[in-house]
Amino acid sequence: MPRLVLGTRNEKKRRELESLLAIESLELVTLAPFPHAPEIDETGTTFLENATLKASILARSLGEWVMGEDSGLCVDALGGSPGVYSARYAGVPCDDQKNNDRLLQELEGVNDDRRHAHYVCVSVIASPSGAAVATSEGVCRGMIAWQRHGSGGFGYDPLFIWPGEGKTFGELPAEFKQRVSHRAEAIRQLRPKIIRLLESGIWV
Repeated sequence: MPRLVLGTRNEKKRRELESLLAIESLELVTLAPFPHAPEIDETGTTFLENATLKASILARSLGEWVMGEDSGLCVDALGGSPGVYSARYAGVPCDDQKNNDRLLQELEGVNDDRRHAHYVCVSVIASPSGAAVATSEGVCRGMIAWQRHGSGGFGYDPLFIWPGEGKTFGELPAEFKQRVSHRAEAIRQLRPKIIRLLESGIWV
C-alpha cells in the first residue's frame, strides 16, 4: 500500500490527519519509525518556504513520500507577527504560556476593532526525489481575546476567538476545531491532489 510519511512524531496529529484525509488506500506514518530522520531548521521567511524545506529534505533523506507543514498565527495590528515565528515568539525553548504572555503584552491597549488575526497552515507533499509536487494553504480568521479562555487546544488557542461561536479554540471542543481550523482547510484542499497523484501510478 502506498504510504505518506508525516513530518512529525506526534501520533495524535497522525490520527487527526488520517480522519481528515480519509483515503483508505493510503497509509499514514509518523517519523517515529525513522529515528535517524534529520531535524529541519525552519530558516524560511514564509510558511510555504518552511513547509517545502521540511517535506523536500525529509523526502530525499528517507526516500519516501513526505508531507511537510508549517503553521502559525498572524495578527493584523502587529503587521502579521508572530507569523513564521509563532512557536518561538517568546524565544527558545518554545513555550506556549510565554508566547501567549508576549502576545497579550504586545496587544495591550489595542481596541477590539484592531485585534483581528488569522491562523495559517501550509502543507506540501514531496516525492522521494525531494520535488514538491502538491501544496495547499488553509486560513482561519478570528480575533485575539484580552485574556485566556479555556484550557483546550495548544499554542494560541486560548486567545483565538472563532467568530462563528464567539468562543476561543481553547473553549471549543477539539472535534469542532478540527472541522473549522486552518489545518482542516489545508487538508481539504490537499486531499484531491493526493488522490490524483495516487491514481496517476507514480506513487507506489
